[in-house]
Amino acid sequence: MLSWQHQARTVSICSTAGRLKNVAFTGQAEQLEVLAARRRGESDLAWQGGNWFLIATCEIAEAALNAHPMSFLGVDLGIVNIAVTSDGARHCGRRVNRKRESDRNLRSKLQPKNTKSAKRRAKKQASKEARRNKDINHKISKQIVAEDERTGRGIALETLTGMRERARLRKPQRTTLHSWPFAQLGSFIAYKAKRAGVPVVYIDPAYTSQEGSKCHHTARGNRPSQACFSCRVCGFVDHADHDACHNIRQRGWMAWVCGAQSTAPELTLIA
Repeated sequence: MLSWQHQARTVSICSTAGRLKNVAFTGQAEQLEVLAARRRGESDLAWQGGNWFLIATCEIAEAALNAHPMSFLGVDLGIVNIAVTSDGARHCGRRVNRKRESDRNLRSKLQPKNTKSAKRRAKKQASKEARRNKDINHKISKQIVAEDERTGRGIALETLTGMRERARLRKPQRTTLHSWPFAQLGSFIAYKAKRAGVPVVYIDPAYTSQEGSKCHHTARGNRPSQACFSCRVCGFVDHADHDACHNIRQRGWMAWVCGAQSTAPELTLIA
């Protein structure tokens, strides 16, 4: 049980030891603005990592869906770069992967020790890694949605279901793939797009990395290496991720023309 004083940025909380008054709270400017205007229902007081967090639920009205997008932006999720767009933008990459590899090496050293201190450190490290990954996913999704909202386009994504089962990779690459929360990134893009009125469609990911975006010839031999795409028929050469993005963009546009509606799931935004 609590009451909010938004102007003073304080709350009054009822506790077992009596009522605690003038307890200060803070947040980013845009978060405080949303909190003051959109807060609904109950709030939760949580103790996490040695800090108290006051978690409030806010109801935000959806923006009107852009029913006539000018085109679509294809987004390819991968290993070397977490996300690559058909505009040529690359989100994260080798520096983040080096940090992820360092985290895995630290875990592999701590796990065999099996001591209380090692377990405590491993738990702390896992929490830190999860927060960092979540922050990166938020930044990537925010940039993608903001660019589409500005240009009046929609977003085309691969269906994420079964992504790990479909991948045929070497062991080090499998470890990298399994350690990144791609489903979280997809959900962040979906709910941010829903807030901005940007349409989202999911397409069948089959052969997007083996299909030529120019002549649409599909063959395994079109991928001589992980990073290179070279069409055996028309000779088109491009970075493999860029070629896949263009295929995703084209499939997304065709799905929309054929009557696909935005497939962004119903989500409740927690501030």
